[in-house]
Amino acid sequence: MKFLVSTHQGKLYDEELDHIIVHMVDNEFAILKDHIPLVCVIPYGYIKMVLGNEVLYLALSNGVLEFKNNVATIIAQEAHAGKSEDSARDHLNAIRKERLELNRKDQGDFTKQESELLDNLKKARAGRL
Repeated sequence: MKFLVSTHQGKLYDEELDHIIVHMVDNEFAILKDHIPLVCVIPYGYIKMVLGNEVLYLALSNGVLEFKNNVATIIAQEAHAGKSEDSARDHLNAIRKERLELNRKDQGDFTKQESELLDNLKKARAGRL
């Protein structure tokens, strides 16, 4: 079966696999070749990817999985693959933490810029005849 993973940053994974096991907070299920079509939401979890004796893990958040015609497609807000569940999840959490810090900094910069803009508009007496 074909396995595709995409995030807002582009294609993360595009490989052939034997099967996948989807682990979510309250349940898990396996998808093998010729599985019936399905669509599910994965708010936070991981996917065990198996090809022969090789196993990789994909930690993800805010994802949607579609399986149809032996193609499993995942679109996720955040995702990271690793050799173990813990390494994939740790890296995903590190990326999320870094992104949150950047967002906080950007928000602070916007607040400062908005304040400066209002001050400059008052000084220039913009909007007054």
